[in-house]
Amino acid sequence: MSEQALDPQRQEKAREYAGITRRLFFVNLALGAVFLLVLLFSGLSSGLRNLLDFPQSARVALYLLIVMVSYGIVSAPLDFYSGYILPHRYGLSCQSLRSWLADEAKGGILALALGTGLVVVIYLCLQEFPQTWWLLAFAFVVLVSVVLSNLAPVLILPLFFKTRPLDDPELRKRLLGLAERSQTKIRDVFQINFSSKTTAGNAMLMGWGNTRRIVIGDTMLQRYAPEEIEVVMAHELGHHRHGDIVRLIVVQSALMLLGFYLVNLVLNRAVSGLNLEGVSDVAALPLLALVLASFTLVLSPLANAYNRHLEEAADRFSLNATANPEAFATMLTKLTDQNLSESEPSKWSELLFYDHPPYSKRLELARRYRKEGKR
Repeated sequence: MSEQALDPQRQEKAREYAGITRRLFFVNLALGAVFLLVLLFSGLSSGLRNLLDFPQSARVALYLLIVMVSYGIVSAPLDFYSGYILPHRYGLSCQSLRSWLADEAKGGILALALGTGLVVVIYLCLQEFPQTWWLLAFAFVVLVSVVLSNLAPVLILPLFFKTRPLDDPELRKRLLGLAERSQTKIRDVFQINFSSKTTAGNAMLMGWGNTRRIVIGDTMLQRYAPEEIEVVMAHELGHHRHGDIVRLIVVQSALMLLGFYLVNLVLNRAVSGLNLEGVSDVAALPLLALVLASFTLVLSPLANAYNRHLEEAADRFSLNATANPEAFATMLTKLTDQNLSESEPSKWSELLFYDHPPYSKRLELARRYRKEGKR
């Protein structure tokens, strides 16, 4: 099949950008770890707890607020470089500084609100049910995650981007027909003004039940043919057809349960060693964060491998649903260049950072489909 070639200059930039972002990842990881360790072992954590002479819920909320704001100040230069300067330098962002700061403020407030609510409930469980708190906390976090997945398109997304019904009636009809053939009910097809902030292309299927909708970035609508957008959405519909959302929730929930149980073991052992007042002592919150972060980091290669497996299955669904490997290949090439993605990352990079198969493997799948037919 005829294929559009990748832009060598864009790929050179992609390799540079990937190298910088990976180094920044490890710097950010080290900064967070040092911050939590200093807080825990310097006496600052217990000192802050002693200053906050309030009932448990108020103490936990104020403690978390102070710690999160303090870390936000410490990490602000790194966040500014990685979130604003670097994307502008590589042409991936067109967002003004004022808009970026506004988004950072909205994201910070949202994180504080959700984080505070979650941590307060977790510590109430620790205080009232010290033996089974990890089961109760796990159930609460899963419930919140499911609710947020359903409400994100109508409550969270509009805080950052404007959406409206898709302007193109022919494309809308085409995608609704694809959803019907894929036996997936959706509310409607929307377009989102990504171009107000980024040059990257993206499209997605968001929400659950009555909030499920197709959302296409205007950065994709401006550059891609209808058949190329169709293969993207067929991929997203494949996830829903395969029940991948439920699978991921089950897998992530199992890992979360294991993580909370691990925290329970560590907290019970650390009470005497760190002179804590008990497992519900808020001064141990940095330890809780360290254990969960370490657990997540260690398991990330396995989680990425599972995600890549699901993504490959969704690619197969897209090829079978559209029978258009040419459009699939040209879409991949355009998207890889547009988003400055590495076409052939190293093995360790794929293992640690990639939750999608890299371009080279996805393109090979399209080539095999073109040669062998339905798979």
